[in-house]
Amino acid sequence: MIVDTYNQKGEKIGQTRLPKEIFEVPVNSDLVHQVAVSQMANRRIPRAHAKTRAEVRGGGRKPWRQKGTGRARHGSIRSPIWRGGGITFGPRKERVFKKKIPKKMKRKALFMILSAKVKENLLILLDSLKIEKPKTKLMAEMVENLRSKIKDFKRGSILIALPQKDEIIIRATRNIPNVQTIEARNLNVLDLLSFKYLLVPKEVIKVIKETFLR
Repeated sequence: MIVDTYNQKGEKIGQTRLPKEIFEVPVNSDLVHQVAVSQMANRRIPRAHAKTRAEVRGGGRKPWRQKGTGRARHGSIRSPIWRGGGITFGPRKERVFKKKIPKKMKRKALFMILSAKVKENLLILLDSLKIEKPKTKLMAEMVENLRSKIKDFKRGSILIALPQKDEIIIRATRNIPNVQTIEARNLNVLDLLSFKYLLVPKEVIKVIKETFLR
């Protein structure tokens, strides 16, 4: 697989051969879906939490004596049948949504998405990616310039993969809508599916190869 390589001004400066074991993998939509669902489940944080009768405040004493009042017997005003009492079978924070997926399946699905990005011309390859200062304006201008010069780079969200952590680029990108950065070693199916374009400097190809093809 050979793709065009551009500089930061959007000028085509050559071509790069991509490793076929990563960028020429046939897509299995069932496998991609399975991995994406598992990643969404693993990121899920249960927030809804209903208190049981043991957790609701108050109700320490018996509301009235057991017999002789003509009323139904009760042991606590925090019983689930009382207003303001505990909740029976309510949602709990302890619920576990995690799903396990074998590493080989996750790696294969990742290669499938990367292959699809290349096939659909959604992978933009740069010779390098550097800016002098962590200024949003500089990064935004560079992105707009690339969009205007590169034929296949149109409107849409962008995921920028970095070979290593780069605070300057991360801070410069933080306030640009629909643009996000990620380290190449942390690439995953869910993030790649969430963004239309993948923007990468050439060094990232080596990092992907070393990380996922050990």
